[in-house]
Amino acid sequence: MYLNNIVEAIGNTPLVKLNKVTEGVKATVLAKVEYFNPGNSVKDRMALRMIEDAEKAGIIKPGGTIIEGTSGNTGMGLALAAIAKGYKCIFTMSDKQSPEKINILKAVGAEVVVCPTNVAPEHPDSYYSVAKRLNQEITNSFYPNQYDNLSNTAAHYDTSGPEIWQQTDGKITCFAAGVGTGGTICGISKYLKEQNADLKVVGIDTYGSVFKKYKETGVFDENEIYPYATEGIGEDILPKNVDFSLIDTFIKVTDKDGALMTRRLAKEEGLFVGWSCGSAVYGALEYAKEHLTEQDTLVVVLPDHGTRYLGKIYNDDWMRAQGYLD
Repeated sequence: MYLNNIVEAIGNTPLVKLNKVTEGVKATVLAKVEYFNPGNSVKDRMALRMIEDAEKAGIIKPGGTIIEGTSGNTGMGLALAAIAKGYKCIFTMSDKQSPEKINILKAVGAEVVVCPTNVAPEHPDSYYSVAKRLNQEITNSFYPNQYDNLSNTAAHYDTSGPEIWQQTDGKITCFAAGVGTGGTICGISKYLKEQNADLKVVGIDTYGSVFKKYKETGVFDENEIYPYATEGIGEDILPKNVDFSLIDTFIKVTDKDGALMTRRLAKEEGLFVGWSCGSAVYGALEYAKEHLTEQDTLVVVLPDHGTRYLGKIYNDDWMRAQGYLD
């Protein structure tokens, strides 16, 4: 048996028990290891779905161009789908993303436009604004807009959620994931809560992001917004894919705690993962220590692979320069 193209390899990723980093936690902790997708990240699932839904709606036609603002992983998923389907890709990225991410996207044939991080989302030079402008200028182009495109959530409702339910034999009682666009956590949460209404969902946020305070108060507080280093989680906007009713609580994790846990996952569990994976695990374990018992099964999503962060998290000099290592 063989696959007709690389995108047919998306999904059915393994669930792996964490054994060493879980000291002091009574619950069984399982990691959904999404780097087994062909683009090495969870974003392959929704990238393919956004393109397929756009094709069905007639938004993109043969020979078209996909234009998206990405922190790297969605771009990779879109690029693989574009190769299989014959589209061109242009991606806008903020300049805080690692050089590896930019080079990987170029390697799979995408054009990359790097934009400044420290500007407001509505600023004409932000990576959101540049993507929108290019979409208006280029004919037969499709701007998926992963933040507000509900195909993002639908992909996880249809694939990731059922996989986790089946892989745990329905024993999952708590689910945790980083929140960026919101598609992963909300798609999976919606499916799992339909199977078990008592299931608790923990969103992992970062300092410098608006999510946690918005969930707790309903206030979009611009004072919460400031630059942070962690890639792939937290936002300075409220994406339509973030359905706060599906997330029971948020935990914020510092850049340093996320970075150090990322390295621990590689050294102690053999899971060579990306920065937001460490953040997700750190936050999930903090929640588990306080709220979960031996009867609980906690599943946490590990979104991507460590190759994206060789120049940062896995570089001792960089880690020391940030003050993360002594």
